[in-house]
Amino acid sequence: MDALLDAAVLARFGHALSDPTRARVLLALRAGAAYPSQLADDLGVSRQSLSNHLSCLRGSGLVVAVPEGRRVRCELADARLSSALGDLVAVVLVVDPACPPASAPGARGGLLARGAVSP
Repeated sequence: MDALLDAAVLARFGHALSDPTRARVLLALRAGAAYPSQLADDLGVSRQSLSNHLSCLRGSGLVVAVPEGRRVRCELADARLSSALGDLVAVVLVVDPACPPASAPGARGGLLARGAVSP
């Protein structure tokens, strides 16, 4: 893969993870496939909201819908995503006191991976 394609893949992945509900859906699907109605109930969101989030995740290539008769089962598009999500969750982020909070004007983010050195 070239750098532009890699960047596009990471940007799509980042967009999918940028919403807490979509992140929760991905984490729920790490445990195994699920039906949308059950996901909505488990996550405490409306079925319409979940449908919109699943549409985004399918469009990002992270989730697939598998028809099962009259129902559709959702699952991670690639088994390696489960490991990748686990690795991301395992990265413990700490606040760098030298950086302003992400919400401050001109902020650079304010987060560093544990053990990282501030620029």
